[in-house]
Amino acid sequence: MRFFNEHVEDIKIAYIGGGSRGWARGFMSDLAKEPALSGTVSLYDIDENAAYDNEIIGNKIMSQAKVMTDWKFKTITSLQETLTGAHFVIISILPGTLYEMESDVHAPEKYEIYQSVGDTVGPGGAIRAARTIPMYVTIANTIKEYSPSAWVISYTNPMSICVRTLYRIFPAIKAFGCCHEVFGTQALLQKMIKDRYDIKVQDRNDIKINVLGINHFTWIDRASYKNTDLLPVYREFCQKYKEEGFISEETVHATYNPELGANKVKFDLFLRYGLIAAAGDRHLAEFCPGKWYLDDKDPYPVWKFARTPVSKRMDSYQKQLADTKSYVLGEREFKIAETGEEGVRQIKALAGLGSFITNVNLPNTGQMPDMPLGVIVETNALFQADSVTPVHAGKLPVPVQSLVMRHIYNQETLVEAAIKKDCELAFTAFINDPLVTLSLSDADRLYKEMLQNTSKYLWR
Repeated sequence: MRFFNEHVEDIKIAYIGGGSRGWARGFMSDLAKEPALSGTVSLYDIDENAAYDNEIIGNKIMSQAKVMTDWKFKTITSLQETLTGAHFVIISILPGTLYEMESDVHAPEKYEIYQSVGDTVGPGGAIRAARTIPMYVTIANTIKEYSPSAWVISYTNPMSICVRTLYRIFPAIKAFGCCHEVFGTQALLQKMIKDRYDIKVQDRNDIKINVLGINHFTWIDRASYKNTDLLPVYREFCQKYKEEGFISEETVHATYNPELGANKVKFDLFLRYGLIAAAGDRHLAEFCPGKWYLDDKDPYPVWKFARTPVSKRMDSYQKQLADTKSYVLGEREFKIAETGEEGVRQIKALAGLGSFITNVNLPNTGQMPDMPLGVIVETNALFQADSVTPVHAGKLPVPVQSLVMRHIYNQETLVEAAIKKDCELAFTAFINDPLVTLSLSDADRLYKEMLQNTSKYLWR
């Protein structure tokens, strides 16, 4: 990298999963909006044609007249070459295909186990982890050899398990996991202030929060706006909307997707535990005992969130393919827009251009003193030149801690099992998941069926 007063040039970014039709293009768009950075993005994907498509799309984006930066996108067919000399590594891969995910999400339904997402916890999360961990072992080993000083940003789910694997294989790695779920909760607090005080908070970052927990099961125990404590206001908000849920009028008219929910699970958890659950209802529901929020095939009538069938993801994938073709052929111009993700802002800070605090997933070095050292926790962290420092978050209340700790130990077990290639050990985590409310014999049959459905991606 070459440093100037307010600009850094010649940055090399290695993008693993560079054929991504979602995350990668959002990242390209954010790069195009940041004039202080420029360099090269090496795109690597096991689907080389998808990476080539993104190479074309990315370079077309940079040729748009309103872009005030210079990034070159290049497809690389070797993981080793992609990583060589990288300053930053982005990982956003789909572990397996949507056909494996179809088994993750829907195979348990014959046992009346229902999942709303199926990519983090639950039986689907456990099996997804089984095929993801070997991929991350390979990535970690290759980073260790070819770009050991690079900063690594991981977006893949199950996030805690992915980041934990990176550190297990390469303890000196400089890696963290990023998730936007907490941002959505800050946005909800913005809407709450508008609902309560008729004040429009322009920027979610004006809402100051303390974050603690694990990815997709994250909690906020302190929140303020201009030195006003928001937790008493949030309690009133939850009481007001606990029965009907809350969807702002502007959201209904603009971006609301019914499957994302009306925050009723969030409200119920706050009224039960006194902390703001800082993830979407679909994720939160899967971390809780199976009969709380997912005791029926359709949770919408009671809890106002919908399960996402994999068929919907497959339909979305076909649309993405059609969009890709039109962008590559020049039939449509890719619309540059800020995504709200913080990857580019993080790179900017790590490159020495400013500092800021945001929530990320990192090994616990004491920022959560009630959690085991080394496990992956999600808290705030300070980003500055070549440094990410966790902010002390404190302890969870014991009732919440007991819910979170069960998942932490399951995640630890799944990582250990995959590294040891021990299916029986992985089964102990599978049956300990709160959604797996089965007899041992039924759990064993389901586990073996799901493993078979994803067998070609398992450890060898």
